[in-house]
Amino acid sequence: MVHVGRIARFDEVRGYGFITPDEGGPDVFVHVNDLNDDKSLITTGTSVEYELIDGERGLKAFDVSVIGDRGVPAGTGSGTGRVSPSDDDVLCDVLTTSELRIELTELILDTVPELTGAHLVKLREGLLAFARKHGWSED
Repeated sequence: MVHVGRIARFDEVRGYGFITPDEGGPDVFVHVNDLNDDKSLITTGTSVEYELIDGERGLKAFDVSVIGDRGVPAGTGSGTGRVSPSDDDVLCDVLTTSELRIELTELILDTVPELTGAHLVKLREGLLAFARKHGWSED
């Protein structure tokens, strides 16, 4: 069965990343060896279609192809399935550390409500440090 989603993240150097399925559910692992297109076309936000297998560590995408225009909202892509750099503001808001802390807390609690307060704080602070390191948060 063919599924459709968008590249959530892809590390060209390491050769793997994750796809967020359009139908919802957890992100799906994808390896460079399972791409039908040049890996340079696989960037955050790229629409892809793929098939699934149950791998050793969970769901894994294979037979992954860039869709092209399908699934790219008007004005948010270049028409090739790639998201152009000028579209960065459309895809991601840069939050203040305080705003990101609140968003992360809500996300973590919604996702794993059984975490202890100490675990939540430790996880959140690690994620905040990671976000600051990559410029995803501003003070």
